[in-house]
Amino acid sequence: PGTVKAFENFNVEEDCKELRASMKGLGTNEAKIINILGKRNLEQRLEISARYKTMFGKDLIGELKSELSSNFLRLCTNLLLTIPEFLAKEMKRAMKGGGTDEIALIEILVGLDNKGIQDLRHAYKLMFGKCCLSDLVRDSEVFKNEVERDVVGETSGSFKKLAVSLLQGKRDESEEIDVQLAKEDAEELFNAGINRFGTDESRFNSILVSRSYRHLKMVFAEYKRIASEDIEKSIKTEMTGDIELGFLSVVKKIKNCPTYFAEELYKSMKGLGTDDDQLIRIIVWRSEIDLVEIKGAFQSLYAKSLSEFIKDDTSGDFRTLLLLIVG
Repeated sequence: PGTVKAFENFNVEEDCKELRASMKGLGTNEAKIINILGKRNLEQRLEISARYKTMFGKDLIGELKSELSSNFLRLCTNLLLTIPEFLAKEMKRAMKGGGTDEIALIEILVGLDNKGIQDLRHAYKLMFGKCCLSDLVRDSEVFKNEVERDVVGETSGSFKKLAVSLLQGKRDESEEIDVQLAKEDAEELFNAGINRFGTDESRFNSILVSRSYRHLKMVFAEYKRIASEDIEKSIKTEMTGDIELGFLSVVKKIKNCPTYFAEELYKSMKGLGTDDDQLIRIIVWRSEIDLVEIKGAFQSLYAKSLSEFIKDDTSGDFRTLLLLIVG
C-alpha cells in the first residue's frame, strides 16, 4: 500500500480558502501549503485544484509558481497532476535539451503496466502534441505515436529498441506459466549471451519485454540453473552503458518491485549531490501504490530508514513535505 491516505474530514472549500490565504499579501505561509498538499490523497488534491479555479478564477499551479521556488515548487505542482500527466511531464523533461535522462525514461517504462503505458501515451499527446483535435478524432495512431517519436529521436542503438518495445505496452499479463516455454526462453537467453561470442541483444529484448512477470520469474530461476549465475550478473558481464541499465532495470523490477525502487531511491541520494528529479518522481508516483513496501525494502537493504536518508540529503520546506508524504 501507499503512505498517503484520503484525509477523513476533507472539506474542499475550506482547503481552497486556506491555500488562498497562505499566498495572499506579503510573504507565503509554506506550512499551510505543506499541511494541505501533504495530507490529502491524489483524488482530493485534484478536487482542490479544480475547485480553486472555480472559486477564485485562478489556476492553483500558476499561483504556486508565483509564490514558491526550486524543488519545493516542483514537488507541490507535481502533486497536483494525475499520475499519467506527471509521468508524461517527466518523460518530456528527460528528453529536453542537450542530453537524455535515460534513468528517468527506463524507470518510467519498466514501472508501468500495459494500461499505465497507454495512459502515459495519451497524456503525453494531450500535453505535448502538435496536431489539432480533428487529427485525434480521425487517426488514433497520431494520438499514440507522439511520445514514441520523441523517444526515437532522443535515444539510439539497442536502448532505443528496448524503449520503443516497452512503449508498446503489449506485455502478456496473464497468470499462466508454460514450464516448457520457460525452459526454452532460459536456454535462448543463455545462448544469446554468455554462451556465445558477442551478445544477441534482440533476443533479450523480445523475451524480457513480451513475457509475463510470472513466467519470467520462472525463466530467471531456470537461467540460474543452466548458467550457474543470476541473469543480472550475465547482463553486467555481457553489456555496457544504457542497454545494461535498461535490461537490469527490467529484470530487477520483475524480480522485486519495492526493492527495485528502494535501490533507485538510494542511488538518487548517495554520494555528492542529489538527483532531485528522481527523488521527487519515485516519492510522488509510488506514494499511493507501494511506498510502504519500498520503505521496508530500503530499511532492509541499507539499515537506515528512507526518512533518515531524506533528512540528511534535503533541506527546508522541500524536506518537510517529502517527509510528510513518506510518513
